[in-house]
Amino acid sequence: MEFVGLKKVLVVDDSAFMRKLISDMLSKHPLLEVIATARNGKDALAKVVEYKPDVLTMDIEMPIMNGLDAVKQIMDLHPTPIVMLSSTTKIGADNTMLAMEYGAVDFVAKPGGAISLNLHEVEQELVGKVVAATKVNVSKLTKKQQPITEKYPRRNRYNTQTAPAALFSTIDKQSNVLDKKISKVHHSFVIIGTSTGGPRALQEVLTQLPSTIQVPILVVQHMPPGFTKSLAQRLDGLSNIRVKEAEDGEPILKGVAYIAPGGKHLKFEKRENEYCVCLDDVDPPRMGHRPSVDVLLESAASIQSAQFVTVIMTGMGQDGKKGMQQLKAACKTITIAESEKTSVVYGMPKAIKEAGLADQVVDVHHIASAIMEILQS
Repeated sequence: MEFVGLKKVLVVDDSAFMRKLISDMLSKHPLLEVIATARNGKDALAKVVEYKPDVLTMDIEMPIMNGLDAVKQIMDLHPTPIVMLSSTTKIGADNTMLAMEYGAVDFVAKPGGAISLNLHEVEQELVGKVVAATKVNVSKLTKKQQPITEKYPRRNRYNTQTAPAALFSTIDKQSNVLDKKISKVHHSFVIIGTSTGGPRALQEVLTQLPSTIQVPILVVQHMPPGFTKSLAQRLDGLSNIRVKEAEDGEPILKGVAYIAPGGKHLKFEKRENEYCVCLDDVDPPRMGHRPSVDVLLESAASIQSAQFVTVIMTGMGQDGKKGMQQLKAACKTITIAESEKTSVVYGMPKAIKEAGLADQVVDVHHIASAIMEILQS
């Protein structure tokens, strides 16, 4: 018997064993019903039309039509939230980042190979992400993005000290902070925290920042180990600034974006006259996350002589709220929350806004210009 509110799931995997295993896991949840399974991307396309599922789980490596091609076609023809099941190999991580760019809402890293006998290790994560995907506004995943490399030259996008005026579009201000600025001469940093929907949001923001930003950028994107390096490399190839996965002990340089590695908290550490990256895989996860936005913000709050532009974008839950409260109390901080209009999941920015911690509420495609308006020479 189907209950009101029951969400229909299509499980896509070329392994009959994996289809059965995933189906059994998802069917335990009282809000989920596995309505059908598919053995490859072509089969999935037909069954999306036939069954109209609320969410799909999608393997990447499949015969006839692989998961990447299936994601592209499904998001073009029958937009539906998709959670990828990905291997932690370099190729698997790179393909996962492409799937996210094509419109997949999230992914789960398989703890084994293609036939992951120990998938039960991530059962809670898989079920949680599928349930969360049913709440996503699909229209926010299907917005057509013109390739960044066609919009602008890859490097030295701007030759002047400021970005073109056209970049600074109208911004929805939550509070009257137009006169607030952060000096780039001072010890200043940009901090960005995000989760579900974050890879596309980060691409939107980091690729619009000019090389003249001249402050370091520290990023926490909720991801498991093995995927953040691929994310950083992809964003580096598209951006005017340098983007890299953070390494323990390296100096924090201006004009570089450091992405916290999956499985490690990202913190500040002052050594003599410079700030350095400190990675921590000992402290436990916060609210299930390591890296955690709260941990980075709390670490920043210990540097009371510094000032910050902080950005909280799309994501489930409230990671960043407690840390932001500490940072606001300790340091000069101007905080941007992504708007509900563009958030794939309006959880983390909503928590910041409702706690009165957001100085500006900004659509994702205007966040880069908002950052540049706050920063001054």
